[in-house]
Amino acid sequence: MKQILQDMGKGATYIAEAPAPSAGRDGLLVHTSVSLISAGTERMLVGFGRASYLEKARQQPEKVRMVLEKVQTDGLLTTVDAVRSKLAQPLPLGYCNVGRVAEVGVGADGFKTGDRVVSNGPHADVVKVPKNLCAKVPDEVDDEAASFVVVASIGLQGMRLAAPTLGEAFVVVGAGLIGLLTVQLLRAHGCRVLAIDFDESKLELARQFGAQTCNPGAGEDAVSAGMAFSRGHGVDGVIITASTKSTDPVTQAARMSRKRGRIVLVGVTGLELNRADFYEKELSFQVSCSYGPGRYDPSYEEKGNDYPIGFVRWTEQRNFEAVLDMMASGQLDVKSLVTRRYAFEEAAQAYDQLTADKSALGILLQYKSAPETRMLRSVPLGPKPAYDTKRPVLGFIGAGNYASRMLIPAFKAAGAQFQSIVTAGGVNGVIHGEKAGFAEASTDLADMLANDQINTVAIVTRHDTHARFVAQTLAAGKHVFVEKPLAIDMDGLAQAQRAFDDARERQPERAPQIMVGFNRRFSPQVQKMKALLASVKEPKSFIMTMNAGAIPPNHWTQDNAVGGGRIIGEACHFIDLMRFLADSPIVSVQARRMGDTPGVAITEDKASITLGFEDGSFGTIMYLANGAASFPKERVEVFAAGRVLQLDNFRKLKGFGWPGFRKMSLWRQDKGQNACAAAFLSAIESGTPAIPSDEIFEVARVSIEVAELLRRQ
Repeated sequence: MKQILQDMGKGATYIAEAPAPSAGRDGLLVHTSVSLISAGTERMLVGFGRASYLEKARQQPEKVRMVLEKVQTDGLLTTVDAVRSKLAQPLPLGYCNVGRVAEVGVGADGFKTGDRVVSNGPHADVVKVPKNLCAKVPDEVDDEAASFVVVASIGLQGMRLAAPTLGEAFVVVGAGLIGLLTVQLLRAHGCRVLAIDFDESKLELARQFGAQTCNPGAGEDAVSAGMAFSRGHGVDGVIITASTKSTDPVTQAARMSRKRGRIVLVGVTGLELNRADFYEKELSFQVSCSYGPGRYDPSYEEKGNDYPIGFVRWTEQRNFEAVLDMMASGQLDVKSLVTRRYAFEEAAQAYDQLTADKSALGILLQYKSAPETRMLRSVPLGPKPAYDTKRPVLGFIGAGNYASRMLIPAFKAAGAQFQSIVTAGGVNGVIHGEKAGFAEASTDLADMLANDQINTVAIVTRHDTHARFVAQTLAAGKHVFVEKPLAIDMDGLAQAQRAFDDARERQPERAPQIMVGFNRRFSPQVQKMKALLASVKEPKSFIMTMNAGAIPPNHWTQDNAVGGGRIIGEACHFIDLMRFLADSPIVSVQARRMGDTPGVAITEDKASITLGFEDGSFGTIMYLANGAASFPKERVEVFAAGRVLQLDNFRKLKGFGWPGFRKMSLWRQDKGQNACAAAFLSAIESGTPAIPSDEIFEVARVSIEVAELLRRQ
């Protein structure tokens, strides 16, 4: 498959070739015929990508504040690395796609192969789309017209929030693509419409659709025009579809509205509001969210759980269907909104026009390649290397944020030999696989596990897949490195344990090794702490504080069935770290979470965990998601034999009362990722595990036990 990407660091807009995905559960695989470039949104993204670093900072002051906070806690060099890494990740463009269904995933009821569908899929010749973000295209609507459905649905959702009624006077501010579609929707609803824009060619289209117009660029006053249009009463509602940094659209909307009028913001504007404008008229102001109810709800979009129609009449999908019905009946004209058509392969030219011609509206991309050429499951990324068969040859499963920013570079720095990188979507594998030097990118996990050249597999996927992938990898006779956690429940842990035991029985002399990415124990400062504590022959006391920061309740890591929750997924790092420093088995577990608060859905990530060790040591882990971002994220303190060690954020280690040791500071944060990867590769060559397997399974079991204790409270 091929897909359009925007390089947010260097500014290039380009087509990448990647392996084709599969439909997945509750999803569809669609062969694209036409896609529409969203002039407003995509012009903004491309412009941001092509801007200088200084201009990027000016455009996103809230991100600059976050960067400055990170500098305070993590240090300048670590922060610079993080920012560069973020900007180096290309962004897929597009969300207005039409094509035919090539594959129907399990649970994607109501669709069949060959159906013509519209979706919010990106600009790619093959797209993988959840079923609730697709709608069947009626025979009366051609592909080009259908490509306007998603942007029309954005206008439709704004209109639904404004709740117009027959005969009302409405103003649409911004006669761009969404604005002109909104004009037509309001007219079809029986409303009188005034369109405001600075571009006379767009206003001419608005007049063709039955609207009156106002051009402030020609000296016309928007507020006066609105009052005259409303016959002196003030307009009933204003829908703002413009994109500008100015607050004028909102201010003018308030001043031209009648008492208790409605203002809905669909576009992007400045929001320095004058209270008096809204107070005196008791105006309502609302920001519209994309295509409608269900947007950004993982349960609806990813898991396919629809809202009951009796309670939520208009969802994203139903808005798509409503727009298609209007097109089928001839009530919505999009033919006159087409500015130009390009072959998909000419995408770079299309985006050049988009940025050069501010008056461009509908720019269409046409896909003519044969469907069978789009479905390769593996794509070579470079010449086939000659491997040293005595050393590990790696396959990677997953290329998300942590894999691409931390783990793949760590293995590369350790001298790893890369063969295959497997991802569900394909594109991330190409982007990061090419950069790291993988031989191929693939979406076929079975093919990678069957590859005899690969003797080691790294698993960096969503947590609910870890135990299953570990079992499959061990069954294939390969060494496995899994990014924490090993498993998110006892059943998964038992599955991984059985697979490991079976592997050792099959190959007792050279059994596959298992390792979890507990990198903190390999950090240079923790290694120094371990060396200092080796001379202490009495029990130790630990206090470990993790200022974890808040994560939204609907984030996948907070879903116990997918991410396992933050204790299993993140606090396990500190359970392992304490086990490592204590150097003694864990014999007791206690845990307490913060009490329930009305309206707060997640309490598991604000908890204390107390561990007891066989040698009499004990320690408490404070895992807290309710602290300040400016406070250090991680602190480790050890009290032993009249001495204290204190480690702040893996940058500053201090010793109190230690003969010959006072401090060990680093220029940049080092949590041990590189050393962890190097230790694993070395362990495979030597046959001696970097972390004893009994400790790996012990920490996994204790992490799950802690989470279960907290959930029962």
